[in-house]
Amino acid sequence: MTTETKTTETKPGLTPSQTIGPFFAYALTPRAYGGPELATEQVAAEGVAGERIRIEGAVFDGDGVPVSDAMIETWQADPQGRFHAAGNVGFTGFGRAETNAEGGFFFETVKPGALPGTDGIQQAPYLSVSVFARGVLLRLATRIYFSDEPGNASDPVLALVPAGRRETLIAQRGADGVFRFDIRLQGEGETVFFEA
Repeated sequence: MTTETKTTETKPGLTPSQTIGPFFAYALTPRAYGGPELATEQVAAEGVAGERIRIEGAVFDGDGVPVSDAMIETWQADPQGRFHAAGNVGFTGFGRAETNAEGGFFFETVKPGALPGTDGIQQAPYLSVSVFARGVLLRLATRIYFSDEPGNASDPVLALVPAGRRETLIAQRGADGVFRFDIRLQGEGETVFFEA
């Protein structure tokens, strides 16, 4: 007579998603830890051709509380509407800023030029924006448009956004010339985010 031995095989199940780990600040925003930075708020050095602009804003959660440990990245074209423009020394096109205790951030750059869109319709000048923060498993993607750009009226991407929500994508130029752009992660006035 033979004896059969049954074994119970345990199959792995799904593991829960994890937020960005403790390496986040050390690797991506190391200024507070004395580390070298790969990218900063200075997207265009002094002397780069184009209209110099400053964008200031803050990140807020769904309750309107400032998010003090978020990271904002921007990617933009140069004033001629070109990415990776050869010979445009001092212009990286890429910026990275960490928020301060009040959720604040800023970028110093030059205003981007209009970009070719689909079907021959030009896109208004904009910055692509990525938001990273605790509790955000995948980056949030949005855009910054500028309140003084007539091209906003015909921009094909802005046209996809309901009229009542477009203002969440438009930085307002203040009397001091600085553009203001706040990011609201949830709740009233939530910023429009796009699929990344």
